[in-house]
Amino acid sequence: MDKVTMTETIIASKLEKGLTWEAIAEKVDASPVWLTSACLGMNSASPEQAAAICDCLGLGSEVSTALQTFPTKIWEQTVPTDPLIYRFYEIMGVYGDTLKEVIQEKFGDGIMSAIDFNMEVDKEENPKGDRVVVTMSGKFLKYSAW
Repeated sequence: MDKVTMTETIIASKLEKGLTWEAIAEKVDASPVWLTSACLGMNSASPEQAAAICDCLGLGSEVSTALQTFPTKIWEQTVPTDPLIYRFYEIMGVYGDTLKEVIQEKFGDGIMSAIDFNMEVDKEENPKGDRVVVTMSGKFLKYSAW
């Protein structure tokens, strides 16, 4: 089973069972963001994590094996048209250089890891309209000189 078929199978079971990513993550003791990313094919799961996800969703060993397969982390390279995804693209376009400058001023010449990384999404109630809170935490990796 490839990652696309795996994702379609997982989403079909999730919808059939009326579960949210948050509920599945709680049942399998995982971060909702990581769990969703793994189920969408962008991360791999350990055998134990894959088994827990499949048990929760009532899925077989072929899905478990696909969850454990290392992904090819590539996506469509065109500008996204989904409005929510586009906003993150726009944020990086507008604030990318700013973030780079501020991070490097605080840490030095390097990058934030997307491997030693975690992310959370929260809802902040606000009388002017609820707010989306995205928190990213990545290890700083200093460029080395040789």
